[in-house]
Amino acid sequence: MDVTILGSGGCMVIPKPLCDCRICSEARKKGVPYERTGPSAFIHDENILIDTPAEISIQLNRAHIMQVDNLMFTHLDPDHIEGFRVVEQIALDFRTWQAFPGKQIRLILPVPLMDQLRNVQSAYGSLLDYYVAQKFITCVSFKDSIVIGDIRVTAIPVDRGEMLSFIYVFEKAGRKMVYAPCDIRPFPENHEKVARPDLFVVQPGLFEKKLRHGFIYPTDHISRTTLYTFEETLALAERIQADQILFVHLEEYWNRSHSDYAALQNQFENVRFAWDGMQLSV
Repeated sequence: MDVTILGSGGCMVIPKPLCDCRICSEARKKGVPYERTGPSAFIHDENILIDTPAEISIQLNRAHIMQVDNLMFTHLDPDHIEGFRVVEQIALDFRTWQAFPGKQIRLILPVPLMDQLRNVQSAYGSLLDYYVAQKFITCVSFKDSIVIGDIRVTAIPVDRGEMLSFIYVFEKAGRKMVYAPCDIRPFPENHEKVARPDLFVVQPGLFEKKLRHGFIYPTDHISRTTLYTFEETLALAERIQADQILFVHLEEYWNRSHSDYAALQNQFENVRFAWDGMQLSV
């Protein structure tokens, strides 16, 4: 599988608007790979777009992506779906206000996530219903797994009550990628499908040292309910026997630049930190 990390940032882009910290100032000066946009990835084999942050149109153009056939969401936090309108920007024929033939995108989601997405509204009602009515998308719901072309996709829910999130396992020709960019705690590590991936794409978790303003995460901080620490994430990757680890969803408030991550990954044999536009093969 050929993959592009369209956006390697998290809930805050780098540089963060109006911020003059070291990380953001350096990113404004140097651009990519110091600059990071919202979390998104693209699997070229079947033209699968995963998540649509607000910057998705810029990301697609920057990566020279010329066709999107399938769209999936990991969960419905704004930094992952705010750019959902890209389906309209891709497909709209302004002469009819419906989709160009051949531009319609398949939205492929686990049943519970599709049901929740119907509740995302504009001033005119459900975005999902509108995009279906305009023929920008067709909806394909599945329960546990689905085959997209030559790729089998397994959706594994993270048990977080009403805050629904999914981990996706992509398999093709004996190769496996586990894609878990955000809100992965408690990770379903006993599920057979997450074992021994060739590539584990995951958020690194909380960095507890060298944060801005000397901040220390309290033991009851809300972020600890959705994320592990960096050390805990490394231990998780070892338990599931991941061959290679790629860290994404790199947050501005962790106070680390591309150079800092490059130095850190040199301490490991199988760890990389993503950047916008990074290309890899699984």
